Amino acid sequence: MQDKIKNINARQILDSRGTPTISVEIELNSGLISQASVPSGASTGINEAFELRDDEKTVYMGRGVLGAVKNVKEKISKALIGTSILEQRKIDEILIEQDGTQNKKNLGANAILGVSLASARLASKFLNIPLYKYLGGINGNILPTPMVNILNGGVHADNNLEFQEFMITPTGADSFHLGLRMAVETFYSLKEILKKENMITSVGDEGGFAPNLNSTREALDLIIEAINKAGYSTEEIKICLDVASSEFYNDGIYEIKSENLKLNSMEMATYIQHLIEDYPIISVEDPMAEQDYEGWKIITNKLAQKCLLVGDDLFTTNVNLLAEGIENDLANAILIKPNQIGTLTETLDCIKLAKINGYKTIISHRSGETEDSFISDLAVGVNSGLIKTGSITRSERNAKYNRLLEIEGELNKEFQGCRGDGAKYLGYGSFNNKFLKWNLCNMNCNKRN
Repeated sequence: MQDKIKNINARQILDSRGTPTISVEIELNSGLISQASVPSGASTGINEAFELRDDEKTVYMGRGVLGAVKNVKEKISKALIGTSILEQRKIDEILIEQDGTQNKKNLGANAILGVSLASARLASKFLNIPLYKYLGGINGNILPTPMVNILNGGVHADNNLEFQEFMITPTGADSFHLGLRMAVETFYSLKEILKKENMITSVGDEGGFAPNLNSTREALDLIIEAINKAGYSTEEIKICLDVASSEFYNDGIYEIKSENLKLNSMEMATYIQHLIEDYPIISVEDPMAEQDYEGWKIITNKLAQKCLLVGDDLFTTNVNLLAEGIENDLANAILIKPNQIGTLTETLDCIKLAKINGYKTIISHRSGETEDSFISDLAVGVNSGLIKTGSITRSERNAKYNRLLEIEGELNKEFQGCRGDGAKYLGYGSFNNKFLKWNLCNMNCNKRN
């Protein structure tokens, strides 16, 4: 009886943008309590699970979540009291059944996810094991290679860049903590460069700098300069892009206003191809719009063996959409955002399907985040090998990085003296999958201590 749910409560809190979101607290008969909070996205796919917001325009401009809070307290709590906290799939199935819609519109995916994540965290607490071990068992020991936001554009910044995120990834490091150091040093090297050029050094939603630049290539050139200024090479630090192309796609045309370009699908694919040929780009997220299936076929055929082509809006962490993409050979990687689908079980099922089919999985934050570090444990638990959680200048992002540092320390301490065990960091190898023909043995990466 000690493992049974006694009570579920919820409250309205604020995310990193000052927008209301939901925090859920669950209590067991044993007296154990745990909680989870839910993030929110700005650039959202049309197939994402429904985020329930209040319609009261005079309160938080209609962005409140008191309706979702009420659903947790009254409807969800009633359905789950007495259920074992150790039955995650059963809990999530009850949540889905109680909602009764495909996109979780009745109860709200934010209400449902808060309960689902809090349940998993409480189960790990009840069993007295770390959350990443509860999620992945004893095999969860790969620290993810971080994709660190360094420049912002698109809907995440008030500048003129269409591409949403310019990220660096420390592929040449031999540990997570070293990789994080490399990223931090490069970030602040970029700040020095921007200051010298009298450019703005304020940051966007996810902590990257947001200066006005003339083109995507200008942004990439600045990043290369920063990598070198920090004392690293482009063999040690690679570049990742989040194009978020759905945001500037309309009537079959991609309009890149900063460069006065209007491109059809083939031209957009060629545009991306030239970028990865000219720069050390290792991953491109949403290079094509979610509704541009033909464009996705074109770019996958062109570039799937040269870099990761990551479906975010295309898949929205949805098993059915991913299965359709696999069947049609679209993309070769998937971004995993639990709030896109609404439960932990569905998230894990999507990760499993991706891995079975050779798609890389990238565990991701949202632009509107909280201090909750659940995704850090998730990345290690499922051995994703990659995480995308923003820059290093905002506390809600650093909460995830700091949790990963903590996990790295725990794993190394636990396996101290056991050769070949402990925390593992794959670096460049994290990007390799069945689609890519990279020779990892011939990498010219100078490891730094």
